[in-house]
Amino acid sequence: MKDEENAARPVRNAEADAKNGAAVEDGAAVAVAVTGSAAGAGAEAAWTKPKPGLVEGAGERGAVAARGGTTGIRVLKRNMKRNGSRGCVTRKNRFGSRERDWLKGDAQRGCVCLYGASEPQAPVPGPQTTSTAQPDLKLVLCSTSTTVEELSAQRNGQGLYLQLHGDLIRRLDSSERPLQMVYDYLTTMGYADPLRVQQEAANSDLSCMIRFYSERPVNADQQDRTLLKGVFSVRKGKTQLHKWAERQVILCGTCLIVASVKDSLTGKMHILPLVGGKVEEVKRRQHCLMFNSAGPQAQTYYVNFDTLAEYQRWHRQASKVVSQTISLVDLSCYSLEEVPEYLFYSQDVTHLNLRHNFISLEGPGGLCNFNRFVQLKSLNLSHNRLGVFPESVCEIPTLSELTLSCNGLGSIPPRIGNLQSLQTLCLDGNHLSALPEELGGLSQLCSLGLSFNNFPNIPAVLERLCAVDKLAMAGNRVDTLELSSLLRMKHIKSIDLRLNGLHCIKGETLEPIKHLTQLDLRDNLLTSLDLSAACNLETLQCQRNQLGSLTLSGFTLRSLHANNNRLATVNIYPVPNQLTHMDLSWNLLEYLPDWVCDSRKIEVLDVSHNLLLELPARLLSGLSLRKLLAGSNALQRLPDLLDHIPLEALDLQHNKLGELPESFFYKALNLKYLNVSANALETIPPSSQSEESLSTLQELYLTGNNLNENCATLLVGHQNLRVLHMAYNQLLSFPASKLSKLELLEELNLSGNKLKTIPSTVSSCKRLHTLIAHSNHISVFPEVLNLPEIKLVDVSCNELTEILLPDSLPATLQELDLTGNSSLMLEHKTLNLFSHITTLKLDQKPSLSAGDSQGTSTLWDHGYAEMSGQRNKLCVSVLAVDRFGDSMEAAYAIFDGDRNEEVPRLLQCTMGDVLAEEIQHSSVDSVYMCNTFLTSHRKLGMAGQKLGASGLLCYIHHESSEPGSYFSLTVANVGTCQAVLCRDGQPLALSKVFSLEQSADEMERVKTAKAIITEDNKVSGVTCCSRLLGCSYLSPWVLPKPWVRTEPLCAQDEFLILGNRALFQRLSYQEAVKTVLAVRDPRAAAKKLCTLAQSYGCRDNVGAVVVALHIGEDSCTCEPPLTTLTTEIRGTPVLTSVPISVPPVDPATPSSSSGIASEFNSETSASEVGSEAGSTASDEHPSSGPNARPERRCSLHPAATICNAGVVGTGNLGPGAHQALFQRQPSSATFSSNQSDNGLDSDDEAPLEGVISNGSKLEVEVDIHCCAFQLRSGPPDSPKELDLRHDSRGSDYNNSKVRRQNSVVVSATNGCLLAVCGREISDLKKSPSTSSLFGKKLSNGSVVAPEDSHNIIEVALEAPKKKSGYFAAPAQQDPEDQLVVPPSLEQDVREQLRGQSPVVPGPPPLSTPPTNRDRNWDHPQPGLPPATFQQEVYDTAL
Repeated sequence: MKDEENAARPVRNAEADAKNGAAVEDGAAVAVAVTGSAAGAGAEAAWTKPKPGLVEGAGERGAVAARGGTTGIRVLKRNMKRNGSRGCVTRKNRFGSRERDWLKGDAQRGCVCLYGASEPQAPVPGPQTTSTAQPDLKLVLCSTSTTVEELSAQRNGQGLYLQLHGDLIRRLDSSERPLQMVYDYLTTMGYADPLRVQQEAANSDLSCMIRFYSERPVNADQQDRTLLKGVFSVRKGKTQLHKWAERQVILCGTCLIVASVKDSLTGKMHILPLVGGKVEEVKRRQHCLMFNSAGPQAQTYYVNFDTLAEYQRWHRQASKVVSQTISLVDLSCYSLEEVPEYLFYSQDVTHLNLRHNFISLEGPGGLCNFNRFVQLKSLNLSHNRLGVFPESVCEIPTLSELTLSCNGLGSIPPRIGNLQSLQTLCLDGNHLSALPEELGGLSQLCSLGLSFNNFPNIPAVLERLCAVDKLAMAGNRVDTLELSSLLRMKHIKSIDLRLNGLHCIKGETLEPIKHLTQLDLRDNLLTSLDLSAACNLETLQCQRNQLGSLTLSGFTLRSLHANNNRLATVNIYPVPNQLTHMDLSWNLLEYLPDWVCDSRKIEVLDVSHNLLLELPARLLSGLSLRKLLAGSNALQRLPDLLDHIPLEALDLQHNKLGELPESFFYKALNLKYLNVSANALETIPPSSQSEESLSTLQELYLTGNNLNENCATLLVGHQNLRVLHMAYNQLLSFPASKLSKLELLEELNLSGNKLKTIPSTVSSCKRLHTLIAHSNHISVFPEVLNLPEIKLVDVSCNELTEILLPDSLPATLQELDLTGNSSLMLEHKTLNLFSHITTLKLDQKPSLSAGDSQGTSTLWDHGYAEMSGQRNKLCVSVLAVDRFGDSMEAAYAIFDGDRNEEVPRLLQCTMGDVLAEEIQHSSVDSVYMCNTFLTSHRKLGMAGQKLGASGLLCYIHHESSEPGSYFSLTVANVGTCQAVLCRDGQPLALSKVFSLEQSADEMERVKTAKAIITEDNKVSGVTCCSRLLGCSYLSPWVLPKPWVRTEPLCAQDEFLILGNRALFQRLSYQEAVKTVLAVRDPRAAAKKLCTLAQSYGCRDNVGAVVVALHIGEDSCTCEPPLTTLTTEIRGTPVLTSVPISVPPVDPATPSSSSGIASEFNSETSASEVGSEAGSTASDEHPSSGPNARPERRCSLHPAATICNAGVVGTGNLGPGAHQALFQRQPSSATFSSNQSDNGLDSDDEAPLEGVISNGSKLEVEVDIHCCAFQLRSGPPDSPKELDLRHDSRGSDYNNSKVRRQNSVVVSATNGCLLAVCGREISDLKKSPSTSSLFGKKLSNGSVVAPEDSHNIIEVALEAPKKKSGYFAAPAQQDPEDQLVVPPSLEQDVREQLRGQSPVVPGPPPLSTPPTNRDRNWDHPQPGLPPATFQQEVYDTAL
């Protein structure tokens, strides 16, 4: 009782608190989120702290309220845009000590934040008054037992409203408990720890998923579509006999209603039906419309509106009504509790759609009054949370169509028998297990939907429904089907029993079942199937069962789909002469039955992924076969063709073919598509017997054979060829004269051969838009840039030295990949010509030899590839960090958005920082990986409401319980992205595919939650995945909780492959591993994987990441010793920056997300590059200090040796991790602020290696992906540092530009260097994830910092622009932020500054010592005092 009294006390004091000193801010929208304990560590992201002095008023007001003794609802200052402005208020301003004590007392306590109903108002001309201010946020302390009734008691009895995922809004029942609802929502998402649930409930980002309103929000557009009402001047009739008069006019449903008395509805109402009528503008009067009804007794009304806005609203809505052909009123998705009462005046309404509302049974506009619609024929009440069958609809005798899907109905009342006109009844997605006998009396009922209910068998009442011809019972509990019962339902022609868990079908009857023509048995548990009694069966679908035998009648069979079973043979008698389409793929067939060849009309045959040794000659000689798919078998030869055949498409990939028949092409003259990739072909047959060819071949895939350049001669006859893939063969050259004959060629892939050049005659292929020739020995850039339609050129991993370009490039060129060409030198003229290319991929030049590299970079390295295929956009993003955390760790991820590119990019920008943060909160791998996914899901904000993506994250780390142990790999995934580890040459799958077709457990969970699974096995027709990041509107059917697995790594582990759905649809695990083993180089291997997928038929986005592992018994994981770094390397002088120091904090390693400039070791190859992929994770806890943490030792060398007590831990500060002394790396893309616009130093005009110049812009390819999370495993920040960090969050960010002053800052991107000229380094301590969201976006998903003035690093594709939602412009640093130099270091700083000289690239001095730099550049020079850096992280959430 005491707890209940304490819970009620804040509620009782709510209104008093609001009156005693609550702050109200003009223009701030009032919002609701449910928050838990504000004292929890995880709530840091929810509340941001402004600069001291900026919110003193708010603090004073809070103090006044506290002194007044109130602890309940407190109206607080809150900027709802969450853009880091000074209006943001922290938890300390929100909660006093009494409130914090209340919240900390129990995990079941929290607070409810109520959003107001008003939307932000548009600016109003004239002077503004305080009366127009929006009401502010109201916080109500409560517990999980607090009900809506208790919360409403202190608010004049007003109810509460709930909104999920920014969608519909419903009024809460008085007995519902808001805080408990949020806790249940978070638990369903995947959170298990009650304290973490409480902390997550405190996060304001949660309002994008679940939100409470104190009043029903106003939606002007919805009001216009539902009801238009006003008092206007009205005249009846076209003549002048009637005068203008002020009357109340209403437009609702299909009618215009005019009152006979001004401002009153008590008199006679004039009803004007508008369907089929007219609405026209009256030219003679301003803002006047003429409404004219249809029919011989048409009536006319003139209405004169007061304003142009009113006139336009009425005209727009009335025009929709008059254009309808039927009297339809569509009020779906309006969050209505009842229909407008004026709608009942529309007596001509025949179709009423109220789908996705909350229509009540009682009330003036409730279902009890729907019998007033005397002509209503169709009523849709699906998704209305009715709970019980609305018996009032049984009083509408005119109803012919009734839809009550997804309403939680448990039974159907006997009164359903009153609807004698009913023809269609849809009851899908309920909890029905039986039907009333009265339903059998509906003689006109011809369509009955019973899918996704709980029926254990076929209802007997169906025997009496003689007009029903289709039994739709997918997703029920029918485990046995008696064929004899179907004999009593002779009217049933089509049966849908998919997803029922069927174990057997009993066919003991000898009587034939003549009425059944279509049967769907997909996704069941059948082991054998005998349907020979169904003699008139036309279509059978039995995919994804466990069938070992199948027996059918062939009299009328037209279509058979039996893929993904265990069939060794199929028995059909008699020969199915009507069969046109048959799919037997993914079975165990060793031969094709004879009846297949005897079938006269078969057009499409799919027997891929079987064990076939040969194809019958009669099959290919058939006169009906148009498409044959026989890939992934064991075919060794193809039978000779005896005559001309009509075959148009032939797929024979992944067989053992050594040759094709000599007469193949001139006997198959209709062939347009041929895929013989992954065979053993050494040559191809000629296209014709004479010089003149009649070939119509358009697509030819020859990848992965043993073809040489001689076969190019044989391609000349295929002059209609549009797509040619000859990758990974033995081509030494491609004859120039032969290539010129392929004038219609559009796509050419010659990757993975031994070509030294692409013939210049490629310029004859005027329609060529794609040239892919990576992984060759090409030294001269192909002459394709003068082609008018060229879009993509990929010549990566070659030996290019220069590029000769025409004077201008085609505007169509969108992507150019030049990575992996170590000797390529680009002139400034060339770079200027490349300035318009959307995606330009270049390498950063390496500077150190392999022998100089030390440290953890030798333990693993990665390469990745992403290809858009035939899609217009790339919806795959990759995150790769070779040095994550304390540099002894790594993180890799891949995200696939299917059809959207926004969510993958946002995940790429956030997940790394989120993982680094979650590692601080938990040491249990399953916990921090799961929470990483759930937090990333929340951070998607509004973008994640309707859009989603599959995601996979791999984290290489030491076991936390054994710091000196070997490495472990933890994998987490949702959706269809997969990870495969090569162990001892064999694949080891590490992920789980969350597809409905591939996971029986997930299918059962989604069915139990009453989701509608469409025939293409998609949840609500949207996605085939049961778990995704995003798509929160599909909750609880689609969840973000990942599968997590940890695998200890050993010496036998060679590499790791990450791929999206499209990759592993085309490549098996075994082939993927075999492919990488043959290549070894990670980047070339990733390229090959994607190229093979495309050659095997993939037309979708495909992405692959290959991580080479070098972990063995001899792999020491100790931190490398410190080495003295040379101050000048190869003539590159030292680049010294302004020294920076702050008071020391807890020892840890600073993250690059702090914005501290650091020189990157340019030995890092482009394949190891990570991007400054930004994150909105605002709760990072990195810190640094002079007290270095102990040196990490491996199990082989347990004895620790202290090298330097003042060393800062490994991190992303490079060799300059002492008093901010930055050393210039050779061939790096860094430059000082005095450089000219063209990338040259103003003194000697020598080009900087690695810098791309195009006049006023400088470009460099940042191969991606996030080195922003490098050093996050240190101890948590001290309270003082946390306060300092929060102080920076309230500042403004002006035009998304960082103000720059006079120092040079180099932002490292794991191999590529981004130079930012400008302000002091301390003013740039901004999370890279924040800055990256507003920078440029690379084709591979990389994001780099925003540009300013003349020193700009331009990249290809901009990051997704979101005008609303979580991602928005971050706060800008406050101008008061200055460098802080401790007194003990002040003298050293002055001396260093005095000795600095301008950085001028030039020839190396003669005395330059040889380079012996440590690859692990994280350690400072011995003897120099370490610099400590303050980390500030901004909350960039909207």
